[in-house]
Amino acid sequence: MTDGEPVLIKLTRDQAFVLSDWLYEVMMRSDKLDAIVPDRAVWSGIYAISGTLETTLPEVFMPDYAGRLDEARQRLLDAMGGGEADQSVARPPSDDDISG
Repeated sequence: MTDGEPVLIKLTRDQAFVLSDWLYEVMMRSDKLDAIVPDRAVWSGIYAISGTLETTLPEVFMPDYAGRLDEARQRLLDAMGGGEADQSVARPPSDDDISG
């Protein structure tokens, strides 16, 4: 394996949509990225993921973006068993989520 060999990350459409929105908020609408990720070398991967999501998801350009985002978030929370009240608890990735 070489340093330039890509790694495949699999997300559901809802996961990708919600992650894309979060990345946009952290990267473009605030200065939180510095605080969350002080190691600027990590930013390369973050920017690559963000750019891929933005160019892959037509939802980010749809007029009903907010409603679609809310629905996607709720489906993810329901699938995790967290519902509305427990949004801060995340489950660890499973074999279905990430592959290399």
